[in-house]
Amino acid sequence: MKKLSLSAIALSMALSAGAASAQDTVMIGEPSWPGARIMANLIGQIIETRLGGEVGYAPGANAVIFAAMHGGRGDIDVHPDVWLPNQQSFVDEYGDGVTLSDGSYEGRAGFCTPTYMAEDHNIRTVYDLATPAAQELFDSDDDGMGEVWVGAAGWASTSTHQVKVRDYGIETFLTPTTEDETVFYSRLRDLIENEEGVVFYCYSPHYVHALYDVTMIEEPAYDPAMYNMVRPDASANWYEESSVMTGDEVKTVRIAFSNSLFERNSAAADFLQAIDMDADELSSLTFQVIEEGTEIDVAVSAWMAENGDIIDGWLGLN
Repeated sequence: MKKLSLSAIALSMALSAGAASAQDTVMIGEPSWPGARIMANLIGQIIETRLGGEVGYAPGANAVIFAAMHGGRGDIDVHPDVWLPNQQSFVDEYGDGVTLSDGSYEGRAGFCTPTYMAEDHNIRTVYDLATPAAQELFDSDDDGMGEVWVGAAGWASTSTHQVKVRDYGIETFLTPTTEDETVFYSRLRDLIENEEGVVFYCYSPHYVHALYDVTMIEEPAYDPAMYNMVRPDASANWYEESSVMTGDEVKTVRIAFSNSLFERNSAAADFLQAIDMDADELSSLTFQVIEEGTEIDVAVSAWMAENGDIIDGWLGLN
């Protein structure tokens, strides 16, 4: 009887340890951009409220988050917003210790114009920007040249779109500008309120798609043979050496998490592998946070209350 009692105690201790292990705190990486912070909070709230787990948040850059996930010690377990192929180098380096979600959403980048410009003036493709008519339509400062905002100085996408404006023949008629995003969006508001012409770098998901009725301008489909972008940090002559004659590759955005979660918190791992966010939904949440000033946790909590069926699907309940 004494041996049986000791065995029972040992079994009970083992089961208790297993239960604790299965509910290890999930540390969620929190990159700086709004979409990633929103996704981090969404993941955290679902783990806490639907799985009964504990979470923590760890701000960090991509390299730090991937290295920590790969380490598997629980320092950081989740990257909430992995853009591929942009971050493919991290996946290649740390992939043996990291799992990507099965679900994803699309990320797109290019040029946008208000829908009234697309419809009223037939601005549909990038080649519609390379015309004398566009030069007049998009001349907001009356200097005889139109303008196209290609992004803020220092963004990787800005140099790419500077090259695109040159190689599509647009710069003959529109001058590329690189003012700060806050400054440009203030000007964008005024231009749209007055239904004036404006064309600008944009990407999705982004709150601009919830803020205004805008249309993404068509570009030739991505062709790697015609997309040779030399980064400014790789060559002082990057602009002359680059050639971009097609649209950007459509991005796939996934969740990444440490393989160690399969052992440490299997319920969280299964959920993270199944999550499948919609880009329009994320754009709407970003709009609430950035433009309306709603706190991230409040916006996310409201979204969860309205989208229980979607979350049930991620949790394998329907």
